[in-house]
Amino acid sequence: MQVCLNGARGADHGAAVPLSPGALATAAAEAVAVGALDVHVHPKTPCGEDTVAPRAVAATLEAVRAAVGVTVGVTTGAWAEPDPAARVAQVREWEVLPDHASVNWHEPGAEELARALLEHGVGVEAGIWSGTDGAARFAASPLGPRVLRVLAEVTDPDPATAAATARHLLAAIGTAHGRPVLLHGEEGGTWPVLTLATRLDLARRIGIEDTLHLPDGRRARSNAELVAAALRLGP
Repeated sequence: MQVCLNGARGADHGAAVPLSPGALATAAAEAVAVGALDVHVHPKTPCGEDTVAPRAVAATLEAVRAAVGVTVGVTTGAWAEPDPAARVAQVREWEVLPDHASVNWHEPGAEELARALLEHGVGVEAGIWSGTDGAARFAASPLGPRVLRVLAEVTDPDPATAAATARHLLAAIGTAHGRPVLLHGEEGGTWPVLTLATRLDLARRIGIEDTLHLPDGRRARSNAELVAAALRLGP
C-alpha cells in the first residue's frame, strides 16, 4: 500500500494536508505505523506550490527519510514546472535522489524526463491517466520495460462510473511491458477504484492526494486514518 501524502492540495484544503518537510515527515511516520509500505509526496515551495526544485526536493526527502524506513517517491508533474526542458534540467540537478518518481506519460517531455531519472538510478513510476493518450504512448515507448511500475490513474471522480473507467484503463494499458500496475482513483472515485484494485490483487494507494474523505463520507483527520481504512478492505 502506497500512501500519497498531499498531492497538489494546499492549505485551503484543510489542516490535515501536510505541506512542510516536517509535517510530511510526521504524516509519513503515522501512515507507515499503520501499514503503508511506500510513500509518494509532492515537495512544496514556501508558498505551498508543487515544485521539482532541487533544494525543496532534498529538504523533503531528508525529512521524510529521517522519519521512515520505507521507499519514498516524488512527483514530476508538469504543473510543478510547466516547461519540459526546465523540468528535465532541474531533475538532473537533484543531489538528494528519491527512490522513485512519477512521470505522467501524456505530458510533454515525458520520455526525456523518464530517461533522465533512469540515468540517475531513480525508479520511474509511469503515470497513465484515463482520458488521455498516455496508454498508447507508453505502449510504444522503448523505456516501458525499464520502469519500476505503472500508475494507472483513474481521473473519473464519479463513484457510479469510476470502476468501469478503471477497467477500460486497465484494458488500454494491457500487459504494461510486463511491469507491475498500481491502480488508484481520485475524489469520489477513490474508494470504488480502491475496492476494484483490492479485488484484482493489484498494488494500491490511498492518501490525502486522492481523497479527503473516508468510505462513509466523513472527513479524514489524517493520511494514517485513510491508510487504516484502506487496509480494512483487504491485504
